[in-house]
Amino acid sequence: MSPAEPRPGLREVEPYAAPQLDVPVRLNTNECPYPLPPAFAEELAQAVRGLALHRYPDREAVELRARLAQAVGHEPEGTWVANGSNEILQQLLLAYGGAGRAVACFEPTYAMHARIAWTTGSEVLREELPPPWRLDAERLVRAAERAAVVFACSPNNPTGNAQDPEVLAEAARRAPGTLFVVDEAYVEFGGRSAAPLVRELPNLAVVRTFSKAFALAGARIGYCLAAPEVVEDLRRVRLPYHLSALTQAAGLVALRHRDEALAILDAVREQRDRISAALPELGVEAFPSEANFVLFRPPRPAAEVWRGLLDRGVLVRDFSTLVPGCLRVTAGTPEEVDRFLDALKEVLA
Repeated sequence: MSPAEPRPGLREVEPYAAPQLDVPVRLNTNECPYPLPPAFAEELAQAVRGLALHRYPDREAVELRARLAQAVGHEPEGTWVANGSNEILQQLLLAYGGAGRAVACFEPTYAMHARIAWTTGSEVLREELPPPWRLDAERLVRAAERAAVVFACSPNNPTGNAQDPEVLAEAARRAPGTLFVVDEAYVEFGGRSAAPLVRELPNLAVVRTFSKAFALAGARIGYCLAAPEVVEDLRRVRLPYHLSALTQAAGLVALRHRDEALAILDAVREQRDRISAALPELGVEAFPSEANFVLFRPPRPAAEVWRGLLDRGVLVRDFSTLVPGCLRVTAGTPEEVDRFLDALKEVLA
């Protein structure tokens, strides 16, 4: 008996994976370097003890959506939550992409935009943006002529630059039949949000995460700010009880500690700016960033520099296949940034 065969082309694609290596300084996945304070963990433990885990969770995550909507100034009916922003992206593409529909991505950008489009059976339209990687309305509208969904990432990963919300809004007004998805995973670190425009533009959806600014990468909570009609469509494609009681509890407790989480941002920005200032002194090209990371191009081959840093206990991300010659480093603690800069100086010596 022959084994079952997956869909055509599936085994030609490698699983998505960022290296998870046991090294002293891990600066490759843009995690927050600081945990939330002990009071958060204590409150979460108390909340978990009170959960009725023998029962299904609130299918609609009503309390979490209401508290989140209040925190960000959006209507609860247009606020949606899921297991990380990637699940939000998947649900959006299940609802608005799929067979016979196209999704437009502007590269270099977050690889999961194109990958999730592919997994949902959508045609992927890729367009290369030249440095400084800024979108304009004409380019977006041209993409919308062929695509049911157009992605924009602001601040963009891995380049770090933010897009102009008014440019995105102009494109959404001129192409009302296309859904424009703005990935704002890093917006708390810099740039202007497109969220205030969502009420006016029902074909604009903003996607965010608790993983970065909320220091909750391990909890896997993402959310979407959109028109209520869009959220209704997401409800049609989500899995039953998709957000566990544990995840909802973590989100609610995190929102109660939101001010403490946001207070961490200044420390992260300080280290980001420190990296940006220090790299040129080492003969390294550093690209301006409004996120919690810096894209840089060393004067030696990227793979060689990446290996040299790893040999010294520092893990960064190699993006040379997407942006020639470039690596990306997350803004860590002052001690982690010390280790990174010292190691890079040795590698380049």
